[in-house]
Amino acid sequence: MKKKLGQEPIYDVRELGIPRTLLLGLQHLFAMFGATVLVPILVQSYGMPLSIQTTLLCAGLGTLVFHLCTKFKVPAFLGSSFAYLGGFAAVANLNSGRYANMTGAEKLPYALGGIVVAGALYLVLSLLFKLAGVKKVMRFFPPIVTGPMIILIGLNLAGSAVANASTNWALALVAIVIIIAANIWGRGMLKIIPILLGVVGSYIVAVCFGKVDFSGVAAADLVGLQDFVLAKFDITSILVMAPIAIATMMEHIGDVSAISSTTGRNFIADPGLHRTLLGDGLATSLAAFCGGPANTTYGENTGVLALSRVYDPRVIRLAAVYAVVLSFFPKFAALVNSIPTAIVGGVSFILYGMISAVGVRNVVENHVDLTKSRNLIIAAVMFVSGLGFTQGITFTIGSANITLPCLALAALAGVLLYAILPGNDYEFGVDVTGDKSADLGSY
Repeated sequence: MKKKLGQEPIYDVRELGIPRTLLLGLQHLFAMFGATVLVPILVQSYGMPLSIQTTLLCAGLGTLVFHLCTKFKVPAFLGSSFAYLGGFAAVANLNSGRYANMTGAEKLPYALGGIVVAGALYLVLSLLFKLAGVKKVMRFFPPIVTGPMIILIGLNLAGSAVANASTNWALALVAIVIIIAANIWGRGMLKIIPILLGVVGSYIVAVCFGKVDFSGVAAADLVGLQDFVLAKFDITSILVMAPIAIATMMEHIGDVSAISSTTGRNFIADPGLHRTLLGDGLATSLAAFCGGPANTTYGENTGVLALSRVYDPRVIRLAAVYAVVLSFFPKFAALVNSIPTAIVGGVSFILYGMISAVGVRNVVENHVDLTKSRNLIIAAVMFVSGLGFTQGITFTIGSANITLPCLALAALAGVLLYAILPGNDYEFGVDVTGDKSADLGSY
């Protein structure tokens, strides 16, 4: 007998039949879509031609790789990570050494190379978790370091949000109002996809007022291959991107905790956090190596799990297949690319602020005591390093010019100060709510 959707947990979607299974997979695609395609749109606004088609392909294939690594047990979708937007912006603004005369297209492969290395750090952490255990490793990544790091990612992007929105404040405000309304007063699926609603709603307004250029859509082929970009490696771009993995690894742990809580299954124990990190890291490195952004487990799809109460990973894998199929349609990618810059600015106005707010939440929910001089010093040095060194620090080793960017300086300062200063008292796992608060995939 088929179970009724939403009334009781369903761990085997075959009980619902093929038609409803197909629709459930489409719902997960709908939930991840807005945020996933927004990342390449934002990166393009920095002057780097990150492909929407390639992004969708990498999201779908990355999800399937993740499921393979986790023994097909964890119902998680891997979409584009917002955390690395600050890194893309930093690489786009590099103007010294080999980057002095590069275009955005020429800088993109080096940004992707940095993400490949960041994904490799997941593999290192996965091995450490396997050998030493979660608590011993996470002791060196406390909320007083990860919280300010997440805050800085959002604050470093604030200027670009205002610049984009200022091209047409009316359109930007329409997007902002729709996102706020859906997030505060929306119910069910509407509450899960506020960003997508904000983009679609403001886009319809832009079309009505003749603010959309459809020439690119008309010129694009209906069916075609993705634009692949092979990653290149340079120490400066690696130093830009790799430290962001500190924040995204906390995001990953938060998402896996949330999925475990939602489904009633302890995925941290089985298949194990080392396997989920392995899957996420491999998906990120493989995506970046061929031209896609970093992947991350998506809180949006966890919301769909809670809404539908269908916890079978087969539904997520079906959504991944949908994403792969959609990636072969250039005309669709051109339609997404026709979104006016002001709408991108309005969406990022909320999104970038949300990233910083998540960092604040990370500090608050972990009960970080800022009356302690030790914690104040760590946070103070990180904020000044992350915001003050706008051009980073450039130094020469041999004949190579190396730039240590602001986010890398902040991360390095935070980790070193926490290790050196007396009073290392953080213990991962004591506060479950706090440990899962660094969730950049949810808004």
